[in-house]
Amino acid sequence: MLHLTPKGPGQPAEDLLEGLNERQAEAVATTEGPLLIIAGAGSGKTRVLTVRIAYLLKMGVHPSHILALTFTNKAAQEMKERIGHLVGPNTGRGIWAGTFHSIFARILRQHAEALGYTNSFTIYDADDQLSAIKAVMTQIGISQQVLQPTAVRSRISGAKNAMVSWQEYARQATSVSDKQTAQVFEEYEKRLRASNAMDFDDLLLNMIRLLEHHPDVLEQFHERFRYVLVDEYQDTNRAQYRVVNLLAKKHRNLCVVGDDAQSIYRWRGAEIRNILDFERDYPEAKVVRLEQNYRSTKLILAAADSVIKQNRGQLKKTLWTDNAEGEKIVLLACRDDREEADHIVRTLRNRIETKGYQYKDAAVLYRTNAQSQALEDALRRSNLPYYIVSGVSFYKRKEVKDTISYLRLLVNPDDSESLLRVINEPVRGIGATTMKRLEAYAGDHGVSLWSVLQSVDSVPQMQTRTVNAIKTFVDLVERHRDLVNELAPASMAQQYMEATGLPGIYKQMDTEDSLDRWNNIERVLDHIAEQQELDENLTLAGYLEQVALVSEQDDPKLGTDRVAMMTMHAAKGLEFPLVFIAGLEQGLFPLAKAETDPQEQEEERRLFYVGITRARQELVLSYAEKRFRFGELVFSRPSMFLSEIDPEALAPSSQPFTRSAASPRPTAPRAPSWSQGSAPRAPRAPKSGSSEYSQLPSSENFSQTSATAVSVGQRVKHPMFGAGTVVWVGGSGQNMKATVDFGNGKRKQLMLAYARLEVL
Repeated sequence: MLHLTPKGPGQPAEDLLEGLNERQAEAVATTEGPLLIIAGAGSGKTRVLTVRIAYLLKMGVHPSHILALTFTNKAAQEMKERIGHLVGPNTGRGIWAGTFHSIFARILRQHAEALGYTNSFTIYDADDQLSAIKAVMTQIGISQQVLQPTAVRSRISGAKNAMVSWQEYARQATSVSDKQTAQVFEEYEKRLRASNAMDFDDLLLNMIRLLEHHPDVLEQFHERFRYVLVDEYQDTNRAQYRVVNLLAKKHRNLCVVGDDAQSIYRWRGAEIRNILDFERDYPEAKVVRLEQNYRSTKLILAAADSVIKQNRGQLKKTLWTDNAEGEKIVLLACRDDREEADHIVRTLRNRIETKGYQYKDAAVLYRTNAQSQALEDALRRSNLPYYIVSGVSFYKRKEVKDTISYLRLLVNPDDSESLLRVINEPVRGIGATTMKRLEAYAGDHGVSLWSVLQSVDSVPQMQTRTVNAIKTFVDLVERHRDLVNELAPASMAQQYMEATGLPGIYKQMDTEDSLDRWNNIERVLDHIAEQQELDENLTLAGYLEQVALVSEQDDPKLGTDRVAMMTMHAAKGLEFPLVFIAGLEQGLFPLAKAETDPQEQEEERRLFYVGITRARQELVLSYAEKRFRFGELVFSRPSMFLSEIDPEALAPSSQPFTRSAASPRPTAPRAPSWSQGSAPRAPRAPKSGSSEYSQLPSSENFSQTSATAVSVGQRVKHPMFGAGTVVWVGGSGQNMKATVDFGNGKRKQLMLAYARLEVL
């Protein structure tokens, strides 16, 4: 162990401890040996970490002997700036502080030759990775329509983060898609090597290889990095965990800071066991718990504590605060997501008018990006300024713009911009080069691009495969254009989009990002159904006009005083006086997969804990009894997390609201009632011809389900929603309908003539 004596200029090191509470000071002054700082939400984690580094410098540690690893460049820069204020800008200049990837890239350039690279190696970002994977798939003859390149990239990245080589991945592959991915993985790795390139995941893996296979290099960095500090340790993956332990192996002066209760990135490889097992890895470790919260009121903290204690996998800690007791948490029970959005906006207005909040003091949090659409619309209707944090406005997301472009083609196929956007989305083998040729041909002959596609046989020197792909696309659009005046807009849009294959591609990828994109497409279709419910004379052209006007108003330049909107994940590290959390329903928050996977359930609960602890003064929660999903009204029950909140922290009931012109339905919130085992409400029998219950006919493999073959109690299978049980049958002939329970609170009202149900 190294024993330090103060050598720093100016004030002594002990002066840095002034203003810290007892536990914070203990964490700062414990300089030797492994240290686990369990930093509860709002407990001053960042301050402790920066003061600890400043303390080491004051005790005579050379800056170059300190390695501080963070997860964002912003966090590293802020750390350096704060240290500069504490010890002087020049004193801490030599500290190695940065993200895992930036620090390791710097090291790998110094030792690239030891790994078979030159020091000028290229680092591939996500787009470069995707481009390389597509090239490999073309090279080895794997169809990008069958196996999506983005899904392959996600699988390869996941394997690398888990330190699984392509050889091991190939040995474990059982399904056809996994075996094909293994082929791509192998060739992709060869392509990277031949290109003297590394992707982001390789920066971690190659760092491990460098340290494990070159003892002399490891010893060099043992002498350099005598003090290693890691921020947000609960978010590290196995590769990061391995590198950190290799670097700290000799001196064992490893300080990790984190909160297991805020580990919310399991879906991208974060391993909560890294922090839970720290004391097993370092039996001599000292543990310091930062339990005093400086952010939230007592009632908000009590709610967060009562929820997170339901998790089994956690480190012991009890948060407390000297802050005021504060306002009780308000819970809004709403009939649907439109009413929910209106209630949130009206509550926000009320707080601004009665308590002096500014717009920038408020944040609206939600579990999935798709939820922002109803909330954005409500804010616009009320002329409230807002912005999307760590994301883009709903209407500017790629998959949403793709969906709108597809729909525009039904109304106006001569819309070349929309046509060019979607003709190869998803991949159909109609590339950019082909489209440029066809555009030139259209210009030379003075006709629209769509006209050229309709008569593509007359275009010279076209490959047969490309011609067939174009004909299939044209047929897809024209077939549905013929139905525009026969079907209601919601039914038309759902049927058409399903036929394009775009929603199915994202669902098939089955990654967090792809499912989010799939939800966004479904949200557009749900929005059409909602607008159709409000205006029975709505046309597809009319809806697209509404959307065009909304899109033009996106991202107004309204200065900094705006309401923040973001997903729960994007909220981590932020705080606001007034916080709203929307969509607290089973199947949405927590997500449906949490009902069958205990680890997923604990992760979702940690995410809810993060959301609660973003609030400083007031917290408002809301849920909807039903919301449009997949063109149907889906009935839900309140989130199980609501029943875990300490009842003493909840307001006994919400204040009633008056009806607004924008929300013609009854708007008084009702007192909540739920139980963890309660079943969702059965849907009411539909009105004859009601669009909100119409199941959409498929454009391909169109077939009718025999009405006599379906009866209550039967098990059936739907091509999109999977297996379920028939719980209600009504109507007759072409108007015969059935309600099918697909589990996890998902009930669908289907038109049997078009549902394509298979009796199991």
